[in-house]
Amino acid sequence: MPERSNDARLFTVPALDDRQDNDRDDEADCGYTLKRVDVFTRFLHDGRICLSNNAAERALRGIALGRKSWLFAGSYRGGERAAVILTLIQTAKLNDVDPQAWLADVLARIADHKINDLAGLLPWHWRPTRIERTA
Repeated sequence: MPERSNDARLFTVPALDDRQDNDRDDEADCGYTLKRVDVFTRFLHDGRICLSNNAAERALRGIALGRKSWLFAGSYRGGERAAVILTLIQTAKLNDVDPQAWLADVLARIADHKINDLAGLLPWHWRPTRIERTA
C-alpha cells in the first residue's frame, strides 16, 4: 500500500484541529435544538407544515431574477408602486385567484363599490362577476 505523502497530512491535521474547536459549537447547536424540540417537530403533528421553504423561495424567484430591472423604476415613488403591484399579484396567486382577472374586475368595480365593504374586493373574499364566470 502506498504511503501517504506529507502534503496529504498537512491538509488533514488542521481539519482535525478545527473539528475540536467546532465541538463546542456542536454542543451549543444541540442545546438550541433540544430547547425548541416542540417547534422543530411541529410538522409531525400538522400535515400542512412543509419541511422545506422551497415554495417560499419559488415565490420569490421572480423578484430575485428581476432585481436589477427594479432599480430602473424611474423614481422612489415608482419603486413603491411597483412593490404594491407585486404584492397584490403575489397575494392573489397565494389565494388561488387569477391576478389578471382579479385586478381587472376590482378596477372595474371599485368606483361603484361601497366604501365600507372594500374588504370584499380582497383576493381571499373576491368572487368573480357573473360575466367572468361564463367566460
